[in-house]
Amino acid sequence: MVADWVSFNVIDTERQDWARGWAKLKTYVERTGNARVPYGYREGATPLGQWVAEQRRAYGAGEMSGQRAQRLERLGMVWSVADERFQENLEAAKAYYEDHWTLCSPRPAVALNRPVGQWLSNLRRPGALDGHPEWKTALEAVDEDWNPSWPAEWQRHYAALRELVADEEGQAEVLPGFTVHGMDIGKWLARQRTPKVWEALHDGQRERLEQLGIMPPAPEPEEPAEPSTATVSAFEKGVAALAQYRTRTGSVKVPRGHTETIVVDGQGHAVKLGVFLSNTKSRRGKLGTDKLAALAALGLDWAAE
Repeated sequence: MVADWVSFNVIDTERQDWARGWAKLKTYVERTGNARVPYGYREGATPLGQWVAEQRRAYGAGEMSGQRAQRLERLGMVWSVADERFQENLEAAKAYYEDHWTLCSPRPAVALNRPVGQWLSNLRRPGALDGHPEWKTALEAVDEDWNPSWPAEWQRHYAALRELVADEEGQAEVLPGFTVHGMDIGKWLARQRTPKVWEALHDGQRERLEQLGIMPPAPEPEEPAEPSTATVSAFEKGVAALAQYRTRTGSVKVPRGHTETIVVDGQGHAVKLGVFLSNTKSRRGKLGTDKLAALAALGLDWAAE
């Protein structure tokens, strides 16, 4: 004690008081193994908890000399209680990750007798890490997806799948009924690969699945179109042939002996276009308005004749 006091260069009362506080803290550390003194704790007549709190305040305000800070740190002084608790919980979170491969734990999860599930859930709340960028970095060092943009339950299933296929070459087969930590990973995977669910996934979710060789579902083959069973009338063939002839020649004056070949439903049809027009004109009085309109649209206005 005398040697410590001499090293402190005790001269005035303030230094004597500080030396006494340090000595009480040293006794406390030797007895308990740590310097985490409750605020209301007294060591004899000394309010040691308050004294320790004052040292933290002075350190944070830049009012403490470097020598005093070093002496307290050698006793295991923790300047930020919040930082200390974070580190303790982080160690528990690391233990959870070793067993479950993710920090997206359910809220009731416990590791090293600490409620890591609730702790991590609290840290995922908006603004929870404001002012503590080093905490966010520390969590990402354990699990970069500790706070994903998608549900934590999805991440737990994915982490289990990632562990299952880690040593597989190519796409691993995980069938429904394959359970990890109470989760049916095979059933979950089959659901992810359904078209509806796959399209609804976040881009980051699809990216992670593809990295494991999980590809989107193959599109369903289109059913071949059934051939038309509708019968094309002779009049419709004649109109189609006239339209084709007009497009090619720019005229609707067709020689009587001309034959125009058209394709209907993939089949070729030879239409005697000249004869068709002659016969149609001769019985124009019996044609309906729709047929007359179709011919008029091509430049044959027989209704007025």
